[in-house]
Amino acid sequence: MKALISKISLFILGSFMSTLVFAQEKGLDVNIDVNKHNDTWYQQPWVWVVGGAIFILLLVAMLRGGKK
Repeated sequence: MKALISKISLFILGSFMSTLVFAQEKGLDVNIDVNKHNDTWYQQPWVWVVGGAIFILLLVAMLRGGKK
């Protein structure tokens, strides 16, 4: 009796896992476009230059502020 229950539960579990595996399957959808111009703000070079300048100014201000 235990063997029958074990086989039935294994069959049900296998069917359930098979359904989950097929539900996860998706066709391959690849779209490679090199000429996209959707640049975000942090990819702009001027943002990095301005950010670096502000960082250096703050660093100099903090280091000079400690000396009297």
